[in-house]
Amino acid sequence: MGRKFDWKKESKRLIFGLIGAVIMAVNIKTFVRAGGLYPGGFNGVTLLIQTICDRFFDITVPFSPISLALNAIPAIISFKAIGKRFTVVTSILVVATSFITDMVPAIPITEDILLICIFGGLINGVAITIALLGGASTGGTDFIAIYFAEKKNKDVWNYILVGNVAVLMIAGYLFGWDKALYSIIFQFTSTQVIHLLYQVQKKVTLFVVTEEPEAVYQAISEVTNHSATEFSATGMYSNEKRKMIYSVVSTMEAKVLIQRVMEADPRAFVNVVKTDTLIGRFYQKSNY
Repeated sequence: MGRKFDWKKESKRLIFGLIGAVIMAVNIKTFVRAGGLYPGGFNGVTLLIQTICDRFFDITVPFSPISLALNAIPAIISFKAIGKRFTVVTSILVVATSFITDMVPAIPITEDILLICIFGGLINGVAITIALLGGASTGGTDFIAIYFAEKKNKDVWNYILVGNVAVLMIAGYLFGWDKALYSIIFQFTSTQVIHLLYQVQKKVTLFVVTEEPEAVYQAISEVTNHSATEFSATGMYSNEKRKMIYSVVSTMEAKVLIQRVMEADPRAFVNVVKTDTLIGRFYQKSNY
């Protein structure tokens, strides 16, 4: 039996996704096109194909058919590997972004190419993050990133940036290196915004020295659905017996969990350590 349909969750997924789609489409027609840039993912590939058709074959090709064709194969893979509802909503958003991009008039805000790179990249990263936080995505390479995050527990956004740079090398060779190099600034800015705002896949390690180990563990279990490991400890100054609870949780879960731990034991001592590598079984709550 499939999961029960959650109207609240699916509505959030669709609303957040549509907001991200609209922001991305407007960004393409205000900053990206004005600067002659190539954004990351399949949107950048689509714009590159449009430019090639226009410059070399004198053919004007709409944004939507190219974008939809490029997203078809990742969408099929996502349908099987990530989730049906996530893929359906994301596919709707890809279609919406494509058609909104064709409908929105070009409204350049500035001609300063550096401002276009920085603020265009910021807005692009925010648009992608909004969709991800809602449980959807903007399609294209997002499918790849989410697959590795969900199934392999790996953050591959920087690898995707490398792939995007390869596309820019082609654009630079064909149309000039200045726009390609500026596009790298755009994509780097966008990637860093996503890293900053979307922290679901980032992990931290909690060390909690406490006199209430059961209450602390209960808080960890309720907030994160993770288990924990208990150690016996002795305070070197007071020589008092304590318990130390060890657990790994996501960065976003830690913010709520620390408050719950301090409610369970106001005298607890909590140390939060950034976790770069995690090997072994780890429960990852699916947002998809």
